[in-house]
Amino acid sequence: MAERDYLEAPQVLTHAGWYSNEAATFGDRVAAGREALGISQSDLAKKLGVKLKTVQAWEDDLSEPRANKLQMLSGVLNVSLVWLLNGEGAGVAEPGEEGALNGDVSELLTEIRQLKGTIAQAADRLGGLEKRLRRALKDAV
Repeated sequence: MAERDYLEAPQVLTHAGWYSNEAATFGDRVAAGREALGISQSDLAKKLGVKLKTVQAWEDDLSEPRANKLQMLSGVLNVSLVWLLNGEGAGVAEPGEEGALNGDVSELLTEIRQLKGTIAQAADRLGGLEKRLRRALKDAV
């Protein structure tokens, strides 16, 4: 066996271009969740309030999000936090696993996922505002 055979990274893709959970990284799961929603990296970045290069770094496994963004990410992607971190639990279904959904159901699911992301962003903003209010009240006393 050639030396390069030992140095090659394990292949994540399996049949039909899908990945296996055993070999998938955090970045692979983020990309799979995003692609399952049919949104671009740029759209995901906007929904999370981060830069495009941040989402690219997550998908390339160059960095990982902070806890608050990780929670928002799972909400926007409509997957469990545990699945994002280690591949276990509710995540993205493999192609053909869910069965064909008619257009109305698919549109409703997409709208629900987008609303969840918006709510998560609003909750994050609300927490920041409450923190600023507490500081302002403390300073006023």
